[in-house]
Amino acid sequence: MFKDIYDVIVVGGGHAGSEAAAASANMGCKTLLITMNLQNIAQMSCNPAMGGIAKGQIIREIDALGGYSGIVSDKSAIQFKMLNKSKGPAMWSPRVQSDRMRFAEEWRNMLEQTDNLDFFQDMVNGLIIEKGKICGVKTGLGLSIKSKAVILTAGTFLNGLIHIGDKNFGGGRAGEKASTGITEDLVKLGFESGRMKTGTPPRVDGRSLDYSKMIEQPGDVVPEKFSYSNLTKPLTKQRSCYMTYTSAEVHDLLRTGFDRSPMFNGRIKSIGPRYCPSIEDKIDRFASKDRHQMFIEPEGWNTVEVYVNGFSTSLPEDVQALALRKVAGFENAKFFRFGYAIEYDYFPPTQLKHTLETKLVDNLYFAGQINGTTGYEEAASQGLMAGINASLKIQDRAPFILKRSEAYIGVLIDDLITKGTEEPYRMFTSRAEYRTLLRQDNADLRLTPMSYQLGLASKERFDRVIEKQEKTELFVSFLKETSITPKDVNPILKSKNTAEVNQSMKMFKLASRPQLDFSDVQQFPKVNEFIYNNNIDNEILEQAEIHVKYAGYIEKEKNNADKLNRLENIVIPTNFDYHKLKSLSYEAREKLSKIKPTTISQASRISGVKPSDISVLLVYMGR
Repeated sequence: MFKDIYDVIVVGGGHAGSEAAAASANMGCKTLLITMNLQNIAQMSCNPAMGGIAKGQIIREIDALGGYSGIVSDKSAIQFKMLNKSKGPAMWSPRVQSDRMRFAEEWRNMLEQTDNLDFFQDMVNGLIIEKGKICGVKTGLGLSIKSKAVILTAGTFLNGLIHIGDKNFGGGRAGEKASTGITEDLVKLGFESGRMKTGTPPRVDGRSLDYSKMIEQPGDVVPEKFSYSNLTKPLTKQRSCYMTYTSAEVHDLLRTGFDRSPMFNGRIKSIGPRYCPSIEDKIDRFASKDRHQMFIEPEGWNTVEVYVNGFSTSLPEDVQALALRKVAGFENAKFFRFGYAIEYDYFPPTQLKHTLETKLVDNLYFAGQINGTTGYEEAASQGLMAGINASLKIQDRAPFILKRSEAYIGVLIDDLITKGTEEPYRMFTSRAEYRTLLRQDNADLRLTPMSYQLGLASKERFDRVIEKQEKTELFVSFLKETSITPKDVNPILKSKNTAEVNQSMKMFKLASRPQLDFSDVQQFPKVNEFIYNNNIDNEILEQAEIHVKYAGYIEKEKNNADKLNRLENIVIPTNFDYHKLKSLSYEAREKLSKIKPTTISQASRISGVKPSDISVLLVYMGR
């Protein structure tokens, strides 16, 4: 049936698989996407939303690198919010509420319009490996499909087991069967595997809820969008979410089912996501709190189905119903489906290289929840990077590896392969040492030039980014070089309750004052004229304002990043024998031998490797 050898086969059609397939095909590789159900490509298995704290930065980075997630999120959005606006710009995080059905439909449409991409519906239950190199896959129909590289993006499907109360059954998510065979093949090859758990809340009929008892959560008055491209536009209308709370009565009712909870009676032994706990886990861990927030999220423009965020549970269905109907606004709630927990296989990511290629098998890549992550955004970014690197390797080009100082995606992948994870990994701004550099507003400036070099970003998009950079620098230079007199500026300073000046001063210095925003700066003489003459838009003004206000912090982080990058440039030879260096601690020798870091910088981030061990390595390397 398949006469030709594909360049890349992508196994799994979730967020990681969709981005991997798009990247590979767009880089000129003949690509095949195999999934168990083509109707469920890029389905939102959990909440109908994209972005959020740190996750929004990742979507912007995916978009800047030529991925599809930002465009699809914009096209299927029903609400936009910029989170953390009360904090500094390093913390601002875009988030959209999505139309679940339209999201999957837009993904399917974009993938079908991508050249070099074929589709096939079947279960992959085995791998074809010859002499330590992947050569293709075996399917449930008994087909052998050959390829030069394979990207595994199995999500929660590898030996997936669904739990609701004292019931459990095999499945990758509700209504879909689990995937078998791949774990067993990999373990035979010497891979280490483990089990993780995640969960999802009930879905209810929005017509049965009383929203008058809840707090409305509208979108931004002036909504933005995710994608830097001109393929999408900001929303002109939005749907609201709502907030309500559990109560002591709700908690007491939930506790009545703890003896039948798979989490408490020992049937679930795997670890769940620390930062997205189930409602029973929250009650148990935070026993002193008598209420918890719940966010009521519509699933789309037209559907009445509602996602109950904050009530993830695997308790028996009768307990779920009894307790949820005691929440304000849910007294008459009708259930579409109950919440459940799911256990699945994953492979500790320390078994990967920075390219997401496995260390044991050449040209085999892992991306998404198979690596122990949780979240659409984390999965999508890994899929994109795996798709890029599989294509580059086939084309005999240098690998594409993002540094921690270049992108949240770089932080995510480095954390996974250097430190590993024993619980579902979720990205936070606090994980990034250089978050002032890695803002959501400058992802295009950071990454589009790289994407253009890879062949993913168009010339038009690259030129637009260069123009944005040049005009930002032009405006900042104007502020640095142009003085303003006390007579012109003091009335503005007085109105803002900040110290007046008694001599002329450069606009840049005054604009950096925290009491002034750029609407005040635009009242300075000549500023609006300069903006008009140079066609400077609001996006450039925002870039300039951040540069002016945070210049000292940005410069400090750049210097720190430069120091780190010097260690990144000290390469450790492949298969270096750490056991011959007796000056290294025993733990360091064990960890370094297992993880095989590629640079001194990566070695310094491995848990258990001390500064003294790094000093030994530096001496040995002649530094």
